[in-house]
Amino acid sequence: MIEERNVSRSPLAPDGVHLRGMRGSDIEQVSKVERRSFPTPWSTHAYVTEIANPSACYLVATVGDQVVGYGGVWVIMDEAHITTLAVDPEYRGHKIGERLLCELLREAERRGASRATLEVRETNEFAKRLYKKYGFDWVAQRKGYYSDNNENADIMWIDDMTTPQWRRLYAALRAALGLPPA
Repeated sequence: MIEERNVSRSPLAPDGVHLRGMRGSDIEQVSKVERRSFPTPWSTHAYVTEIANPSACYLVATVGDQVVGYGGVWVIMDEAHITTLAVDPEYRGHKIGERLLCELLREAERRGASRATLEVRETNEFAKRLYKKYGFDWVAQRKGYYSDNNENADIMWIDDMTTPQWRRLYAALRAALGLPPA
């Protein structure tokens, strides 16, 4: 699990944004962010199950005692699957989602992943730009994937996180965020 530490400073609070592993006591606040972020939120029970899943890692971003973002990844064999990533609408635009993604990829690597995948709404251009920045490429589409409006999901992959090219990209992105080397 990710060790608890401040990974960056932010103008959002005097003590900055803190990333740490999700706890059971975070689930109520995570669910609030979830409902503000997605039209079909996961149930609180889903998070109870997920944080107990040994193949999963779920992180939260906090400002003080408030959860302002969260993300999750499953690692099965050499594949990481980003399962969810959200930032409270009031805290967007401060690279919190990017910090979470960066740390989820770090944890995935630590657990032996060499590839990563995710699904994203085809209309979510902001998220797709972030994922492309980290080397995710569009590979396919799941038709009617989202049940709220039957929107398609774009499937994106990082095919090989062990290449020198991806390692340089990832190191540069971590440094730009002020994160220590992976």
